[in-house]
Amino acid sequence: MSLLKISNIYLNYHSIKGETKALNNINFEVNEGDFISILGPSGCGKSTLLNIMSGLLKPSNGQVLYKGENIKNNLDKIGYMFQKDNLFEWNTVWENVVLGLKIKKQLNAESQESIHELLDTYGLLRFKNHYPSQLSGGMRQRVALIRTLALKPEILFLDEPFSALDYQSRLVVCDDVYKIIKTEKKTAIMVTHDIAEAISISQKVIVLTRRPSNVKVEIPIDFENNDLTPFEKRKNPQFSDYFNRLWKELDQANE
Repeated sequence: MSLLKISNIYLNYHSIKGETKALNNINFEVNEGDFISILGPSGCGKSTLLNIMSGLLKPSNGQVLYKGENIKNNLDKIGYMFQKDNLFEWNTVWENVVLGLKIKKQLNAESQESIHELLDTYGLLRFKNHYPSQLSGGMRQRVALIRTLALKPEILFLDEPFSALDYQSRLVVCDDVYKIIKTEKKTAIMVTHDIAEAISISQKVIVLTRRPSNVKVEIPIDFENNDLTPFEKRKNPQFSDYFNRLWKELDQANE
């Protein structure tokens, strides 16, 4: 059984101008341990679909099932990483990371030890008393991810998490995030507009059509050496083949 099943998802918007069809019969499955990226034309509803999958938005029709149950009944299994890190500037790194656990009244000796290990493993422990303004963009994103992981989600939803970074930082942070997610054995679904990013970090790329969107194609990404980092994959000869195919699929999706 799949970890997450997206079944017959439709979404229509209503306004004084009438009805707008945004999503049109979206279907696919996510298996445990997958890292899937969603690509599509600008404005096709990628982030909207992510919000439906994570239970933040109700579809007009269809359902999202987590291990056979409605996703709404399993919101504690979900972690979300946004375009902005949303760190509180007046809180230290430690205070930002433990905030979710405090709100859920789950901050105890065991959870604090777990956070301590995460910060240590990913090179942030010596910055735990620093404020966000004292960190680089990449470090801030790592803090945001560790804050999410502290709540022990099983699925991570990433909404263009690197888009606010400059190009060089994006490459570094993409490697960092990929390593953390794989090391922690999490399932991840990412929305991006960057073809290269999707290829380098994913096991499968889903391409949506223009609005009203449906799934045009699902393309497995399988490098001969899957132990390569995202940055190393960009230099692999297979990379250009995947890039050219996805470019063509996106070009057709705009028609």
